[in-house]
Amino acid sequence: MTDSSKPGTLRRAAAPAPRAALPAGQSNTAAYGAGGTLRLNKRMAELGLASRREADVWIGKGWVRVDGKVAEMGMQVRPDVRIEIAKQAQGEQANQVTILLNKPMGIVSGQAEDGHQPAITLIQPQNRWTEDNARFFFHPRQLQSLVPAGRLDIDSIGLLVLTQDGRVARQLIGEDSQMEKEYLVRVSYTGFNEPDGEPDRLLQINEGDPVTTNVQAIFPAEGLARLRHGLSLDAQALKPAKIAWQNPEQLRVVLTEGKKRQIRRMCELVGLKVVGLKRVRIGKLMLGNLPVGQWRYLAPHEKF
Repeated sequence: MTDSSKPGTLRRAAAPAPRAALPAGQSNTAAYGAGGTLRLNKRMAELGLASRREADVWIGKGWVRVDGKVAEMGMQVRPDVRIEIAKQAQGEQANQVTILLNKPMGIVSGQAEDGHQPAITLIQPQNRWTEDNARFFFHPRQLQSLVPAGRLDIDSIGLLVLTQDGRVARQLIGEDSQMEKEYLVRVSYTGFNEPDGEPDRLLQINEGDPVTTNVQAIFPAEGLARLRHGLSLDAQALKPAKIAWQNPEQLRVVLTEGKKRQIRRMCELVGLKVVGLKRVRIGKLMLGNLPVGQWRYLAPHEKF
């Protein structure tokens, strides 16, 4: 929304309801101050105006005003202050791109490791999906500060998001993110373990041979129930998950968290082995017909 007193120069953030005070006994972090105030960059991130890092850059350039005054780095603000953003900042933000990639197997999401190729190296004009109708032209500067918003294991395929926009990254992987991520998971069955570690009395797999066909028919119902809720990883209880059989050898899994190799480790706890994993959705965005190894831009009208 534009400030009527300075037409066309500043964008004003609507004032939301004031933040509740910190609970009794809870110590303030660096982002919070006395009297329920919080650091300006955190408040801007909460309002969806910018990432914290981006907000700091803008504040340093004098592009942010608080209640009409040029903001200072590190300042604490009340939740109901008026925050205004200069036109230069809006222009920079409008040029930031978000890219959807169908990551192949053998590619790592982030920095190159152990000689493996990072996903960003696939973001080249020749790999852009020919059916991408977003009205963007590729330029090498779009690779600057382009980072994966989340990870996908080297031996997994499917939808990976890379973005220059800190707001998108916060939405997908921020500490308070509840974004759904959906996977198709092909599994084999090696034997079910009860929570106490004793083999399941209802089924014994001869000589440890895995079952690779019609897994659904022999996988105990209690194993599926534990996958949905009741498992722990790294001494932390996992959030409830939506899990159902897509076909006799494949599960459809929907998570709202993303621990390292989470699905594979969850499956191991109930006697399943993942033999194929593909991410097909993040939030509202589906992988769709995007070919493996190719990418497209997130269009302006698309939202996670």
